[in-house]
Amino acid sequence: MSALSLEQAASPLPVVFAPLAKPSLAGMDRAELAGALTAVGVPASEARMRVNQIAHWLYVRGAASFDAMTNVSKHLRALLAEHYTLDRPEIIAEQISADGTRKWLMRMPSTGPADKGAEIETVYIPDESRGTLCVSSQVGCTLNCTFCHTGTQKLVRNLTSAEIVAQLLVARDRLGDWPGQEPPEGAIVPRDGGRYVSNVVLMGMGEPLYNYDNVVTALKVMSDQDGLCLSRRRITLSTSGVVPMLGPLGEGINPALAISLHATNDNLRDTLVPLNKKYPIAELLDACRNYAGLSNARRITFEYVMLRGVNDSLAEAKALVKLLKGIPAKINLIPFNPWPGTFYECSDWEQIEAFSDVVFNAGYASPIRTPRGRDILAACGQLKSESQKMRAKDRLAIEADAMKKLAVEAFYVHGAEE
Repeated sequence: MSALSLEQAASPLPVVFAPLAKPSLAGMDRAELAGALTAVGVPASEARMRVNQIAHWLYVRGAASFDAMTNVSKHLRALLAEHYTLDRPEIIAEQISADGTRKWLMRMPSTGPADKGAEIETVYIPDESRGTLCVSSQVGCTLNCTFCHTGTQKLVRNLTSAEIVAQLLVARDRLGDWPGQEPPEGAIVPRDGGRYVSNVVLMGMGEPLYNYDNVVTALKVMSDQDGLCLSRRRITLSTSGVVPMLGPLGEGINPALAISLHATNDNLRDTLVPLNKKYPIAELLDACRNYAGLSNARRITFEYVMLRGVNDSLAEAKALVKLLKGIPAKINLIPFNPWPGTFYECSDWEQIEAFSDVVFNAGYASPIRTPRGRDILAACGQLKSESQKMRAKDRLAIEADAMKKLAVEAFYVHGAEE
């Protein structure tokens, strides 16, 4: 694999540390926008119309300032600017993979003097026919899946619904994905005339179903057909299996469902996905069979990371087929993506293909996920925002070392190592 250039490894983005700011309206749902308007004295009889106007400017036009809202009165624009902003999360760093994948390290606005601003990572994966945004739902994670880099970072807090939505706003800002805008030079984006961000997957940092209310509210904002206008069929929620929440999720917003399975027996899954000790495989699959709207046209995706000598035998492939019998399913085989300090290795490609053949011959689609963004630690299971302070000059030494290795082992930006 060719080495990253300095330009690829870290685009030079200015970092501005502002004092505690006024609340941002960016990412709020309509109820929150109505509350914000009422709080500054807008009469309830007028608030609904104003909410529709502001939501249009935020989520259809991508407005980043109140001055852009030309059909809102000057008085109201001034009033809103006095009390609120339209600020997005701050981009601390942008990394661009050789395959066009982009990873953004974002800092959320501070919530108080003791909060320096939580950091999360968001990834954009472009293809010719679609652009997929992988968003985070938590800062860190509680699940401690042993093959996952994110699992080595302790949970800091849940993201608010607005912070989840704001990741989509930032992506559209950076890609020029608003009406009348053009993508940045050199960006790899879909060229079929559609939106550059056409799909959203909740496969970033955190367990979405442990932040259920905020995630559901965020998905409603993203799928608002008078706003960000994402099709619910193009939104996928990935979970390690928080069984009690699968029923409400299906009966509620009902996104496409992906299950991080990775093992065919409880003993192994207890190690790989410790949540299995609380919700074992049998309970998880029963909940999957009852997921609302499940059919051959709307299957559940079961994610299975391929770990050499751990879960990749042909016997495991046959056990997987038997386990999922009767569930409309697709099995997504994921070559393990290495990260600094892991003791797992990716299965040999020939073994992955043989495993896939067993599953396919049993009647299940078994695509092998092409690793995207491995060279910038943006692939599945590689996200981590935890940082340690380090002199900025040391970053050059780290980047030089990366030229000799499979992937970047560490990433330093303005004195921070992730």
